[in-house]
Amino acid sequence: MDEAAIERFEASRARLASLAYRLLGSAADAEDAVQDTFLRWLAADRERVDTPEAWLTKVITHLCIDRLRSARARHERTAGAWLPEPLLEGDPMLDPADTFEQRESVSLAVLTLLEHLSPVQRAVYVLREAFSYPHAEIAEILDISSSASQQHAHRARTRLTAERRRDGQADPASARRIVEEFIAAATSGRTERLVALLTEDVTAISDGAGLARRTLRYETRERVATYVRAGFTPTPAKRRLAGGSPVFHLGRINRSPAVIAVIDHRIVGIVTFDVREGRIAALHGIAATDRLTRLNETWRQHEPHTPVINVW
Repeated sequence: MDEAAIERFEASRARLASLAYRLLGSAADAEDAVQDTFLRWLAADRERVDTPEAWLTKVITHLCIDRLRSARARHERTAGAWLPEPLLEGDPMLDPADTFEQRESVSLAVLTLLEHLSPVQRAVYVLREAFSYPHAEIAEILDISSSASQQHAHRARTRLTAERRRDGQADPASARRIVEEFIAAATSGRTERLVALLTEDVTAISDGAGLARRTLRYETRERVATYVRAGFTPTPAKRRLAGGSPVFHLGRINRSPAVIAVIDHRIVGIVTFDVREGRIAALHGIAATDRLTRLNETWRQHEPHTPVINVW
C-alpha cells in the first residue's frame, strides 16, 4: 500500500465528500462515490497525474454524473418520492460556507431544485457556485468547451432563479426568532398568526414520514398553515408512529433554521425553514428513517439546547 498516495487522497477527502453531497443530495451516496474515487486513485498510474486535486475532482464528478444518469437513480428521483438527505450544522459535508452561494448550495430548498437540472448542468452549477471553479477548469473536468460550461451555468442559474427568489434572506438570529414565533403559533392553534408569518408564494414539501409514495406538496398560505397546525397537534396515532412522545429542539440543518423532533436521543423527524423578508417562504419536512441515518450519527455527538417543546 502506497502510504504517500493514501495521505494525498485523505488530504482531499473532505472536499470530495462535500462536492459529491451537493451533486447527489445524499450523504450515503456521496460516501460511496468518495470510496469509488479512492479505489480508482490507488489503481491509477499516479506518476502520470500532474495535479492530483484536479484528477480526483474529475473522477468523482463523473462518478456522480453516472450515478445521476443511472436507471435506478432516474426511477427513484422521477417517481416523486425523493428528497435530499438532511445534515446537521457542523457536518463537514456542508463546507465550504464562506460565501452566500456556498451556504445556499446545501439548503434543502436548493438541493431539491437542483433535481430540475440535467446532471451536467447540476455539475457546472455546483463547481462554479459552491467551489468557485473558473469555466476553463470546469470544461476540463467535464470534457466540454469553456463556452458550453458558461451556457450550462447560465441555464442553471436562470432555472433556479425562476423558482427561487434570493433577495431578503434573513440573518440566522432573525430567522430563529421568526421560527420560534411560528412554532408558538402552531402549537397554540393561532392559525391566523401562522398565515401572517408565511409569504404569499409559500410552499411546504414533506416525505409523509416516509409512508407516502410521492412527496407531499402544499401551496397557498392557508393550506400550509393547516398542514403545519395539524402536524404539530399530538395524537395517539402520531405517538405510535413515532415510537413515543418526542421533544422538539431548534437547530440548524443544511444552513437553515430547523425544528428537530427527538425521542430518546434519536431524531425521528425534522422541518427546515427558508426565511425571507421576515416571513417563511418554504418548509421541508423529512421523517423517513433511511434519510436520518447520518443526521442521527451527528446528533449523538451534539449537545442540544433546551427543547422548545418539552411535552407533546
